[in-house]
Amino acid sequence: MNAMKHELLTLEVESGLKSEMERVCHKMGMNISTAFAILARKFIREQETSSGTLSEDLFYSPSNIEYLKKVTAEIDSGAAKLSEHELIEE
Repeated sequence: MNAMKHELLTLEVESGLKSEMERVCHKMGMNISTAFAILARKFIREQETSSGTLSEDLFYSPSNIEYLKKVTAEIDSGAAKLSEHELIEE
C-alpha cells in the first residue's frame, strides 16, 4: 500500500459556511477534508472531460446516481450503519 503525501490547505469561506459544511459532511459520514478531496478530483475530472481526455464523467453515470440515491435513502431512514473512522489510504 502506497502512502499518499498530504499538504495543509487553508481556506477562507463565508461566515457560517464551515459549520454548515461540517454538519452536512457529518450526516454523510465524512469530514470536510474528504469532501474537498472529492470536489477537487471531480473538478479536475470535469476539466479533463471538457478537454477531451476522459470519455465520460463516472460520478454522474446512471449506475452511480442510482447507488447514491439508495445510500441517501438509507441514511435518511436511519437504516445506514454509519461510523466515524480515519481516512483509509490506498
